[in-house]
Amino acid sequence: MSLKKTVHLIGLVLVLMFVLVSPAMAEDFPGSVSFSGAAVGAGLGAGIAIVGAGYGFGRIGSAALESMARQPEVAPRIQTAMIVIAALLEGATFFALIVCIILQGSARF
Repeated sequence: MSLKKTVHLIGLVLVLMFVLVSPAMAEDFPGSVSFSGAAVGAGLGAGIAIVGAGYGFGRIGSAALESMARQPEVAPRIQTAMIVIAALLEGATFFALIVCIILQGSARF
């Protein structure tokens, strides 16, 4: 079995497990645990936001350094633009993380 098929099979099993566990734990009595996908979604969303931000910062840095190496005389302008773009990216990342934290707060266990 190839790696791609194995990954797809594991993903399918996880999705089915998350979907099928909710009705099994639907009864509400003291001390019970009811499944809410909000916590899982918040965790996945936060992880994806952080990975995306890391990738974006890496691309910004590599492009800026390459541009500065090609034309050293415009390095100050490139550096200023890089800092502005990085600040905008960081703001969008913080917004995504705050949304994930708020969503996680609505989770019921």
